[in-house]
Amino acid sequence: MSGLSTSLQPSDVQQTSNVQTDDASSSHPVSKDVTATPQRPQPQLTDQTNLLPPRQVITVLLALSLVSLTTTLDQVVVSASLSTISASFNAGSVSAWIPAAYLMTSTAFQPLYGRLSDIFGRKSAIALAMGIYVVGNLIAGFSQSVTQLIVFRAVAGIGDGGATSMVQIVISDIMSLRDRGKFIGYAAGVTAFGYTVGPIMGGALSQHVSWRWAFWITLPVALLATLVIIFILPLKPVTGSMRSKLLMIDYVGVFLTLATSVMIMLPLVWGGVTFPWGSAVVLGPLCAGIVAAGIFCFWEAKVAKLPLIPMYIFRHMTVVGVYICMFINGFVFFSLLFYLPQFFQVLLGYSPTRSGIFLIPLLVSLIFSAVTTGIWFSRTGKYRFIVYSGFGLLSIGCGCMTLFNAHTNRAVMVVLMIIAGLGSGATMQTTTVAAQASVARRDMAVVSAVRNFLRMLGAALALPSSAALLDNAVRASLDTLSLPSTTISSIINDPSVLRDPSRIAQYGLSQLQADTILNNGYNKGFKDVIILDTSLAVLACFVSIVMIKHKNLDRGDEDRLKAEAQEALRAKTGATAPVTNGEVEMGPVVSLSNSKT
Repeated sequence: MSGLSTSLQPSDVQQTSNVQTDDASSSHPVSKDVTATPQRPQPQLTDQTNLLPPRQVITVLLALSLVSLTTTLDQVVVSASLSTISASFNAGSVSAWIPAAYLMTSTAFQPLYGRLSDIFGRKSAIALAMGIYVVGNLIAGFSQSVTQLIVFRAVAGIGDGGATSMVQIVISDIMSLRDRGKFIGYAAGVTAFGYTVGPIMGGALSQHVSWRWAFWITLPVALLATLVIIFILPLKPVTGSMRSKLLMIDYVGVFLTLATSVMIMLPLVWGGVTFPWGSAVVLGPLCAGIVAAGIFCFWEAKVAKLPLIPMYIFRHMTVVGVYICMFINGFVFFSLLFYLPQFFQVLLGYSPTRSGIFLIPLLVSLIFSAVTTGIWFSRTGKYRFIVYSGFGLLSIGCGCMTLFNAHTNRAVMVVLMIIAGLGSGATMQTTTVAAQASVARRDMAVVSAVRNFLRMLGAALALPSSAALLDNAVRASLDTLSLPSTTISSIINDPSVLRDPSRIAQYGLSQLQADTILNNGYNKGFKDVIILDTSLAVLACFVSIVMIKHKNLDRGDEDRLKAEAQEALRAKTGATAPVTNGEVEMGPVVSLSNSKT
């Protein structure tokens, strides 16, 4: 497809691709052509597949790694600073809205970015996302109330959602399915750096400087990433007038997506924390959200000319299995990411910096697993065993974490966090490739965006759900002491006060009573959180075994697409370099920066 127009092409209806079908009786691919197209014609989009030579791939991945570093640092730095931020505003359980609002908007906007990048081009979409992220986080650092902070973090989340999706979408454009594991493994080293230093930076900033720098520290990296993308990213130009592009946007689908996401996530955040589960404030929006979801599915399937989420992608069992598993992956991972540091600070008495350092085994093992498993399936083309083994390890690690208490040997804690990290890392990139291998090239951007949407939906629901379990357990323990309601609320809002002798005396508690609340209340709440995580990880392991099938990662058109990309590069650089084994000697990368988006 060479252009962008609103005309309808017959080929869009009958086009087939050599995509492997799901075979319930075998993990091996079924060699059969499958029609993977919509039932009705759609506007034609520019095919942005651009399989670059290895040297050029590495250059582009370095740019994308800066984007990943930005979003990674943001997640980890803020998580390590959350207790300090909560205490600064005396926010208590309301502080859960700081990451929840960020994740909510990040989640809701991800499907939109997938389709916008199809229409306007990858470079334009990712630059827009990074710009929104920078503005949102810059203003968030100046917040004078927890309400302001929540609002501006929600703005930053709009940008984060696009950046997260666009990294995987661009990667799917520039390299073959089989090669992705190897190159993603190399790029993950940058993400590993972010996961490693992020907890330390977050703890140090909140403890020794100001929690405001938790939002500002990523801005230089974000600005650098945006500039590198604008001037370096050599992607195919997307043709067509601005008017024709704007007319292709599914505005009704955009509205329904955002409305559905907000109306479903808000009551789940409120339920049991802000309002009772049976209240009209919770049930009303939840029911409306379910109805809106049904309307959205009907609109996308029957009415939209270019749907944000084509309903036909759900015909693939593997795609559905990946979506279920990644929802659970997001729920479990972000639950651990945000509440393990709080456990270390509240129950073990660690400082924010020390709790950040103690989280490193989980994060480093996660990245190590993502790197090694990526290289493995790149060489072998096999990924099913990696996926369900990963969820198996995650189940074991989380299950054993239910034994955590103030007296647990610290070395045992480290080992269990490593097991959970290895399991979580093994499921991240492998599931992405499994979903992409199940659909035609034209659907990869949308499939990737929906995959990220569901993972972040799980993350957005994990934080308030975990907060509710913790708060309810602490409240139950406090109720046995017949304390004033104001004292109970103060302790629930900031349970770390139970480690401060002066604050304990102020509340009229003895040290023994404070220790009892920590051990019988907070520790029980943390255990409830981990039990929920374990149950979900076991479910994901079962789903991955039953639903995720093996697909052949070689589509048969890689050599042709690589040759086309090399020819385009030679035309842009004016080079006459020979092609050898699918590779080409590249000219200066900066000379490619004039390509349009």
